[in-house]
Amino acid sequence: MHTTVKDPVCGMEVEPHRNEIIYLRMHFAFCSPQCKERFLAHPHAYIGYTGQQAPKQEGREVLKRRRLHLAVSLSPPEVEMLVEELKTMMGIRDVTVAENTVEITYDLMQVTSEQIEAKLAQIGVHLGEGWAERLRRAFVHYEEECELGNLEVRDPHFHG
Repeated sequence: MHTTVKDPVCGMEVEPHRNEIIYLRMHFAFCSPQCKERFLAHPHAYIGYTGQQAPKQEGREVLKRRRLHLAVSLSPPEVEMLVEELKTMMGIRDVTVAENTVEITYDLMQVTSEQIEAKLAQIGVHLGEGWAERLRRAFVHYEEECELGNLEVRDPHFHG
């Protein structure tokens, strides 16, 4: 008899010993190191507690959109490669490129910004011609814009 178990992060059926861990005396197996890493970072987002369902058990997605501004636009073949490579990642819902802007929509329950950053670095190496550094800068710029936006003083009378 061939038994499988469900990956708590992505829901795929996997071999019971694949990327396995024991957490709180419970056995878990994962389809990939990416899912295992995601689970270990926030296990109770996937398994909840007794009497309390986790967001993943409720079927919740946490969609995020990250917009990167590149100093130089990608060529059409580079755009195609970037989009295809990013879409191989679990949790990536959409990738669009318009001129020098790359917009990535992803499910935070399945993939982290760090994992996306690592993938962008790999893609940059394959693209050559300084793209690894350009993609890294675009990623850092995004982080700085978010930090600055969070520091802004808000109008206490505006509720929007």
